[in-house]
Amino acid sequence: MMVADLACAFITLGALVYIFYLPGKLYLGPEKTRLSYLRERKEAIYENLRDLNFEFKAGKLPDADYQSIKTSLEDEAAAVLSEIAQLEQIAASAPARIRAGKGARV
Repeated sequence: MMVADLACAFITLGALVYIFYLPGKLYLGPEKTRLSYLRERKEAIYENLRDLNFEFKAGKLPDADYQSIKTSLEDEAAAVLSEIAQLEQIAASAPARIRAGKGARV
């Protein structure tokens, strides 16, 4: 009985070390920024618009549904493109502010 308890304790300890131990440095992939997310979202919206057009031309969607979904996707695309433009403009003007000494705040 004592051996079984000891074995269970070692297995439990081993499992906890395995689960909660993190090596010194993990590679988590490229950093996800708002701009990269928006670019991915833009591509997904464009793909959805292409699929929607295909489905409509194949006769699988009534005209009212097609127009409604198309308008919704176009509105979302416009919002995403607008935010991308704003973020790119901010990123482009950031080096100029730093050179002028206005970008570093403490």
